[in-house]
Amino acid sequence: MLHTFVALVQDKPGVLTRVASLFRRLNINIVSLTVGESERAEVSRMTIVCEAPDHAAHRIRASLYKLEITVDVDEVGRSEAVIRELCLIKVAAGPSHPLGQNSRSQIFELATVFKARVVDLAPESIMLEMTGSSSKIEGLIQVVTESGYTILEVSRTGRMAMRRGHHTSRVLKALGTTDSSDATLPGEIEPVEILPNEFNDVHEEE
Repeated sequence: MLHTFVALVQDKPGVLTRVASLFRRLNINIVSLTVGESERAEVSRMTIVCEAPDHAAHRIRASLYKLEITVDVDEVGRSEAVIRELCLIKVAAGPSHPLGQNSRSQIFELATVFKARVVDLAPESIMLEMTGSSSKIEGLIQVVTESGYTILEVSRTGRMAMRRGHHTSRVLKALGTTDSSDATLPGEIEPVEILPNEFNDVHEEE
């Protein structure tokens, strides 16, 4: 099962190494990790996607909180957050392609269908830019490949996520979640949960 964590961490050297080491010690694979500036000064925002059992989510959150460089941690799901990914795809297309000049027109049509943009046009290639869900990006890659084109390069950012704003109970019901005005949000941890040293087998590495 894939879990998506949004962690606010102090903007200091070595933070990325310490977070990656934590997941290594937990024996949990990181599927994607994006880091960038946040709305707070000297605080970076990490979006971590990892593959782990459902029951491991609490342990991961608690372990992240035990790092003194961690400011806040939240686990978000598809119904509770807007999740996007940016992808650049370079496709071989030009006069030397078996389809000839028609090769480019078909790429343009595919880009329109998937709402992708052409950001670079070279004599022998076309570069597409696409923002959307992982499944949508994978769908574009699959269609391009099955259409007989050769993908030269693919660069993906990994997931970026942001929890949705406050909504009425009617909107929350439509999104598949519940009203959290009087309850703890799914990704939040009460202070009593994170203060005790619950996992003695996880220690900071010097």
